Amino acid sequence: MNKHLLTLLAGCVVATVAAAPSPAFQGPLEVHAAKSALALRAPLNAAASAGGRLIVAGQRGHILYSDDGGTWTQAEVPVSSDIVALYFSTPTEGWAVGHEGVVLHTSDGGTTWTLQLDGKRIGALMRDHYAKLAQSTDEAAQRVARDAEAFAEQGADKPLLDVWFEDAKHGFVIGAFSLILRTEDGGQSWTPWSDRIDNPNALHLYSIRPAAGGVFIVGEQGLVLKLDAARQRFVQVALPYQGTLFGVVGTASTAIVFGLRGNVFRTTDGGANWSKVETGVDAGISSGVVRGDGAVVLASQTGHLFVSSDAGASLRRTKTAVVAPIFALAETKGGVVLAGLGGVRAESVK
Repeated sequence: MNKHLLTLLAGCVVATVAAAPSPAFQGPLEVHAAKSALALRAPLNAAASAGGRLIVAGQRGHILYSDDGGTWTQAEVPVSSDIVALYFSTPTEGWAVGHEGVVLHTSDGGTTWTLQLDGKRIGALMRDHYAKLAQSTDEAAQRVARDAEAFAEQGADKPLLDVWFEDAKHGFVIGAFSLILRTEDGGQSWTPWSDRIDNPNALHLYSIRPAAGGVFIVGEQGLVLKLDAARQRFVQVALPYQGTLFGVVGTASTAIVFGLRGNVFRTTDGGANWSKVETGVDAGISSGVVRGDGAVVLASQTGHLFVSSDAGASLRRTKTAVVAPIFALAETKGGVVLAGLGGVRAESVK
């Protein structure tokens, strides 16, 4: 083929490409999660158990479920936002939260999901709910109103980082920059709680769970908050540590918080006093779960796994078949499911 014909063909290709219309951009809130054979091996951020079923979630809206721990099926998800956390209040009723402020709900044990809330709607909720505070003479109230207006203007990019429901109707979602919302009807409607939380620096909120007879939230810079049920407000609890905390777990009498550089602290008096629990590692403790038999299991970002048989008073490091970063844990029969950079795998815990 001579060079003149090649030049002519190249010109035709350029003309064709130039004439082709550009597809309209669709964001993660408009695009369903794509089915992928690699979803189970992609990075996973969240794990939960729902009765006998296991559910894991991660990037691009991928949520998968398994009834035997070996065979996994990808769920139907209406968004492709990264999913960060999961929680099931019953074997069928569950919620997932993540980037773009998404709140997803399932009523069939994680097989299918519907979108209940997103960052755009959260922004409108915040602005409308706190508009009246802009006229207040109270400086704290004015700050909440300004923050709400700024949130609405900035769009849907604020991530939700955890979710917890005390039953099928009442629950909280929390996230970046002190974002917190409450529902009392299973997620059909939400109320901002930014004015009901002692977090004047708008630190990120990473985890919310019941422990030691109360409900705790943990976050940046050693932030620990506990729900004052009478006042319906989260109040600060002093902790002898100023580093970021990633999670909180506990029993009816004990709360355990954990975070950067292997730091773990424990209280048995509702947060009045805390004692440090030695881990022997410098890696961030990323996830924890209390099993049905009372054993506390913690995991690190670099793959360490710890077990406690004394409600977190001491931790014993246990060997794992594979050492890989762990981001989430869920209880399974005879052990735990680990979710992280290597996808998902089960480990026996003794």
